[in-house]
Amino acid sequence: MLMVVFLIAVAFFAVGYVIYGRFQNRLYGLDSQAKTPSEVYFDGMDYVPTHPEVLLGHHFASIAGAGPIVGPITAASLFGWLPAYLWCLLGSVFFGGVHDMGAIVASIRHRGFSVGEVVDRWIGHRGKKIFLCFTWLTLVLVVAVFLELSAQSFAADPAVAFSATLYIGMALLFGVLIYRMGVSLWVITAVMVPVVIGAIFYASGAEWVQKFFSLDVNAWRLLLVGYIFVASILPVWLLLQPRDYLASYMLYFSVFIGTVGMLFGGRYEVALPAFKGFTTGDGQFIWPILFVVVACGAISGFHSLVGSGTTAKQLRRETDARLIGYGGMLLEGLVAVIAIGTVMISGSIAKGGPTVTYAEGIGRFAGLIGISPRIGTSLGLLALNSFLLTSLDTATRLARYQLQELTGMRLDRYTATAAGVALAMVLLFYKTGSKPAWALIWPVFGAANQLVAVLALLAVGVWVTRGLKKNAAFLMLPMGFMLVTTVAALFLLIKANLKNPLLSGISVVLLVLAALLVKEAFDALRSGEEAPSAMPGTK
Repeated sequence: MLMVVFLIAVAFFAVGYVIYGRFQNRLYGLDSQAKTPSEVYFDGMDYVPTHPEVLLGHHFASIAGAGPIVGPITAASLFGWLPAYLWCLLGSVFFGGVHDMGAIVASIRHRGFSVGEVVDRWIGHRGKKIFLCFTWLTLVLVVAVFLELSAQSFAADPAVAFSATLYIGMALLFGVLIYRMGVSLWVITAVMVPVVIGAIFYASGAEWVQKFFSLDVNAWRLLLVGYIFVASILPVWLLLQPRDYLASYMLYFSVFIGTVGMLFGGRYEVALPAFKGFTTGDGQFIWPILFVVVACGAISGFHSLVGSGTTAKQLRRETDARLIGYGGMLLEGLVAVIAIGTVMISGSIAKGGPTVTYAEGIGRFAGLIGISPRIGTSLGLLALNSFLLTSLDTATRLARYQLQELTGMRLDRYTATAAGVALAMVLLFYKTGSKPAWALIWPVFGAANQLVAVLALLAVGVWVTRGLKKNAAFLMLPMGFMLVTTVAALFLLIKANLKNPLLSGISVVLLVLAALLVKEAFDALRSGEEAPSAMPGTK
């Protein structure tokens, strides 16, 4: 069963990439000879032309947070593995991939600025302010939550903390060797990648690692705060890009182990039912809950912020948008399918949650190629930590971009970074009763993330309609479905949490902001006015 499930997914994603990816290439008129913002606005800090393999590593590592693991596993445990699996396939090809590629292309056609600039040009300045406020607050929540999860993973396993720290240091060396000394990418990859992957094998049995890296969660919180601040202000080529590139091989290795398990794990009995019903035990309906819970396994608004925030500033050729944007989402969809495979054989979510379920499943799969389950589980945890840490430092940099754009670039990178990190720390450490603020508002994060996806699809769709003068149905239809779905989920969330004013209040604010931006967009489409002339460097 695992083999059939996996092969169908691979075939579906491959056909989608070739046919639907080629359709988008033609519609956007991508030109391999056109100058991209990374070349036109090269500054050695954020705008840096990058080899597509390196950039795919950065992009994939940044977008693949805990979402494609936690979401699909949770949804499969609620409704059965088949609904979650089908949504990951259809969502990745027709929703998430379209969203991610569209955000990158729209950004490179608008000087590498974020989706907020697209909103400003084609919907209006007021719409841009609404969008940037929405996305900045969402990113701050991402930073707070991923900071906490990363700190907990470091505190739980010193071997993971050691390995992650090692490749941060190696990333700095990588950046200097590639961009300042001209060393071949393949030479450095051949040397450093085995060290990064081998570190987990070494650290699991090294007593000094277990002793030196055994810090409590508060210590790791503070160390990570310092790290993300530095990662946000350093040139992208020196730390963020090479660290994500090296981390991506850890992720590819976990995908390889997952592939082996899915293809040759016939010995494992599928213990989870394919379909458990249209409702959960506590009365939640498959629609809209499934489509919000799966999140990054099918479509995620965070991806548009990554694509238009850091990726578009490093794109070397326009045609690379298909590989990195569309291909990156399909690769994440494959991660989601493997995650579903781990809960299929476990039958339920393990003690410790979806992350432990995934790690233990990868450990069992690793046994098929002679790796002990204990080390395999550590590899699964390290891969998950790589997902978290790369999303964490990228989210911090993106929050800096969003705040700078919101203030008309009047804030320098130090101040804008400090503001986002400071608010994230408040959410992390401030408590109401026994719970920190971030935990109280966490249930609304999934809906907020999906609303960002709705607004990004809407912005790109308006640009395609007004700017490119082309049919944007391939963007607007997914946008409409996700808008109705997410609004329904928010109404259910508000109804269930009327006694929690913080959670219900934030949900209402999100609904109002989204409604205002949707109104602005459709007013722009109905106005009949000539679209604004393109700025220099746009199409």
